[in-house]
Amino acid sequence: MFRIKEKYKPAVPRKTLLAIAGLMWCGVGIMLTSMAYHWLKDYTGNPWFFAVPGFAAALVIHHFGFLKIVDKNLGRIARLPGKPCVFSFISWKSYLIIIIMVTLGITLRHSPIPKPYLSVIYLGIGLSLFLSSIRYFRNLLTN
Repeated sequence: MFRIKEKYKPAVPRKTLLAIAGLMWCGVGIMLTSMAYHWLKDYTGNPWFFAVPGFAAALVIHHFGFLKIVDKNLGRIARLPGKPCVFSFISWKSYLIIIIMVTLGITLRHSPIPKPYLSVIYLGIGLSLFLSSIRYFRNLLTN
Protein backbone atom coordinates (compact mmCIF):
# COMPACT_ATOMS: atom_id res chain seq x y z
CA MET A 1 0.00 0.00 0.00
CA PHE A 2 2.72 2.46 0.99
CA ARG A 3 4.70 1.76 -2.20
CA ILE A 4 1.66 2.52 -4.34
CA LYS A 5 1.13 5.77 -2.48
CA GLU A 6 4.79 6.76 -2.95
CA LYS A 7 4.77 5.75 -6.62
CA TYR A 8 1.92 8.11 -7.52
CA LYS A 9 2.76 10.94 -5.13
CA PRO A 10 3.32 14.17 -7.13
CA ALA A 11 6.73 14.79 -5.54
CA VAL A 12 8.65 17.96 -6.31
CA PRO A 13 11.84 19.64 -5.05
CA ARG A 14 11.50 22.12 -2.19
CA LYS A 15 12.40 24.99 -4.54
CA THR A 16 9.27 24.17 -6.54
CA LEU A 17 7.19 24.44 -3.37
CA LEU A 18 8.68 27.87 -2.69
CA ALA A 19 7.89 28.96 -6.25
CA ILE A 20 4.31 27.66 -6.04
CA ALA A 21 3.70 29.33 -2.67
CA GLY A 22 5.18 32.62 -3.90
CA LEU A 23 3.14 32.53 -7.10
CA MET A 24 -0.07 31.73 -5.21
CA TRP A 25 0.41 34.55 -2.69
CA CYS A 26 1.44 36.95 -5.46
CA GLY A 27 -1.42 35.94 -7.77
CA VAL A 28 -4.12 36.22 -5.12
CA GLY A 29 -2.64 39.53 -3.98
CA ILE A 30 -2.75 40.92 -7.50
CA MET A 31 -6.32 39.64 -7.98
CA LEU A 32 -7.62 41.27 -4.76
CA THR A 33 -5.72 44.51 -5.37
CA SER A 34 -7.06 44.62 -8.93
CA MET A 35 -10.63 44.22 -7.70
CA ALA A 36 -10.13 47.07 -5.22
CA TYR A 37 -8.59 49.22 -7.96
CA HIS A 38 -11.57 48.71 -10.29
CA TRP A 39 -14.04 49.49 -7.53
CA LEU A 40 -12.18 52.71 -6.69
CA LYS A 41 -11.74 53.63 -10.36
CA ASP A 42 -15.51 53.59 -10.80
CA TYR A 43 -16.10 55.58 -7.60
CA THR A 44 -17.35 59.10 -8.31
CA GLY A 45 -16.03 60.62 -5.07
CA ASN A 46 -12.46 60.92 -3.86
CA PRO A 47 -10.93 57.40 -4.15
CA TRP A 48 -7.98 58.34 -1.93
CA PHE A 49 -10.41 58.46 1.00
CA PHE A 50 -10.54 54.65 0.71
CA ALA A 51 -7.15 53.93 -0.87
CA VAL A 52 -5.01 55.49 1.87
CA PRO A 53 -6.55 53.39 4.69
CA GLY A 54 -6.20 50.34 2.42
CA PHE A 55 -2.48 51.02 1.92
CA ALA A 56 -2.01 51.60 5.65
CA ALA A 57 -3.87 48.37 6.46
CA ALA A 58 -1.69 46.51 3.96
CA LEU A 59 1.52 47.58 5.67
CA VAL A 60 0.20 46.58 9.10
CA ILE A 61 -1.19 43.23 7.91
CA HIS A 62 2.01 42.50 5.99
CA HIS A 63 4.36 43.32 8.85
CA PHE A 64 2.45 41.97 11.84
CA GLY A 65 0.50 39.13 10.24
CA PHE A 66 1.57 37.64 6.96
CA LEU A 67 5.35 37.80 7.42
CA LYS A 68 5.03 35.56 10.48
CA ILE A 69 2.93 33.11 8.48
CA VAL A 70 5.44 33.14 5.61
CA ASP A 71 8.39 32.57 7.95
CA LYS A 72 6.57 29.69 9.64
CA ASN A 73 5.75 28.20 6.25
CA LEU A 74 9.34 28.60 5.02
CA GLY A 75 10.59 26.76 8.09
CA ARG A 76 8.04 23.99 7.60
CA ILE A 77 9.02 23.56 3.93
CA ALA A 78 12.72 23.45 4.84
CA ARG A 79 12.06 20.60 7.32
CA LEU A 80 10.09 18.43 4.87
CA PRO A 81 11.87 15.13 4.20
CA GLY A 82 13.00 14.08 0.73
CA LYS A 83 10.89 15.23 -2.19
CA PRO A 84 7.61 16.48 -0.68
CA CYS A 85 4.19 16.37 -2.28
CA VAL A 86 3.37 19.32 -4.54
CA PHE A 87 0.35 20.17 -2.36
CA SER A 88 2.51 20.65 0.74
CA PHE A 89 3.42 24.22 -0.26
CA ILE A 90 1.00 25.14 2.54
CA SER A 91 -0.05 23.19 5.63
CA TRP A 92 -3.36 21.35 5.83
CA LYS A 93 -4.62 23.91 8.36
CA SER A 94 -3.96 26.64 5.83
CA TYR A 95 -6.21 24.90 3.32
CA LEU A 96 -9.05 25.20 5.85
CA ILE A 97 -8.28 28.88 6.44
CA ILE A 98 -8.26 29.49 2.67
CA ILE A 99 -11.71 27.90 2.34
CA ILE A 100 -13.02 30.19 5.09
CA MET A 101 -11.38 33.29 3.57
CA VAL A 102 -12.68 32.56 0.07
CA THR A 103 -16.17 32.00 1.45
CA LEU A 104 -15.97 35.25 3.42
CA GLY A 105 -14.70 37.13 0.36
CA ILE A 106 -17.53 35.86 -1.83
CA THR A 107 -20.04 36.70 0.89
CA LEU A 108 -18.67 40.23 1.27
CA ARG A 109 -18.60 40.81 -2.49
CA HIS A 110 -22.25 39.85 -2.78
CA SER A 111 -23.31 41.77 0.32
CA PRO A 112 -24.98 45.20 0.23
CA ILE A 113 -21.80 46.82 1.56
CA PRO A 114 -20.72 49.52 -0.94
CA LYS A 115 -17.70 48.49 -3.01
CA PRO A 116 -15.55 51.50 -2.03
CA TYR A 117 -15.75 50.37 1.61
CA LEU A 118 -14.87 46.81 0.61
CA SER A 119 -11.93 48.15 -1.38
CA VAL A 120 -10.20 49.05 1.90
CA ILE A 121 -10.31 45.40 3.00
CA TYR A 122 -9.43 44.00 -0.43
CA LEU A 123 -6.58 46.47 -0.94
CA GLY A 124 -5.25 45.80 2.56
CA ILE A 125 -5.24 42.03 2.21
CA GLY A 126 -4.29 41.97 -1.48
CA LEU A 127 -1.33 44.31 -1.21
CA SER A 128 -0.09 42.60 1.95
CA LEU A 129 -0.26 39.19 0.23
CA PHE A 130 1.71 40.58 -2.70
CA LEU A 131 4.34 42.14 -0.43
CA SER A 132 4.65 38.94 1.60
CA SER A 133 5.11 36.84 -1.53
CA ILE A 134 8.42 38.63 -2.08
CA ARG A 135 9.88 36.73 0.87
CA TYR A 136 9.11 33.41 -0.85
CA PHE A 137 10.84 34.58 -4.04
CA ARG A 138 13.79 35.99 -2.12
CA ASN A 139 14.17 32.70 -0.25
CA LEU A 140 13.89 30.79 -3.53
CA LEU A 141 16.69 32.82 -5.11
CA THR A 142 19.05 32.82 -2.13
CA ASN A 143 18.82 29.13 -1.11
